[in-house]
Amino acid sequence: MENNNDAEVLGKGKRHWYAIHTYSGYENKVSANLERKVHSLGMEDKVFHIMIPMENEEIVDDDGKKRIVARKVFPGYVLVEMIVDDRTWYVVRNTPGVTGFVGPDNKNPVPLADEEVDRILSEANRVAEAGGEEEAAAEEAARPVKIHIDLSLQQTVRLKSGPFAGFTGVVSAIDDEHGTVKVLVDMFGRETPVDISYTQVEEID
Repeated sequence: MENNNDAEVLGKGKRHWYAIHTYSGYENKVSANLERKVHSLGMEDKVFHIMIPMENEEIVDDDGKKRIVARKVFPGYVLVEMIVDDRTWYVVRNTPGVTGFVGPDNKNPVPLADEEVDRILSEANRVAEAGGEEEAAAEEAARPVKIHIDLSLQQTVRLKSGPFAGFTGVVSAIDDEHGTVKVLVDMFGRETPVDISYTQVEEID
């Protein structure tokens, strides 16, 4: 396998979490393909964890009933805990469905900040522990509701819960039917779209 001498990166040689950008809808395929490559190449000592962050979110079905679903926190991204060197950079970057590392020029991956990682892992653990309990409770209490989201496009809002709690962003889409909004949040050095329940955001005065 050829080395990529241009892959001089921040944190190179150390164990960090990185964000990998993928084609839309390819997150699961990228995760599975990368896991297979890591195993077949014996790189478990360099690539430690591959994760698609999820969160539990309350939505409203077409029939007006509330339920809890697991939703990707960062559509179009996969997080990888790894030691970046020429070989691991090449393997990850050339996994089908990957468009590149998040960083200033793709060849210079920037590790996620510890605060970001702690927030993401904490939410992932909460989702895993809650599991079907939240969904069962939501189904039991399900009842028809009519949603009107009193927000407007391009409005700046603050996220109240989930891994982005405390972050601010701009509303880019509103789904009254399902009670969700899409908010553009500054994450990974770029605007990242986050689909979230309208109950998890608040207006900024």
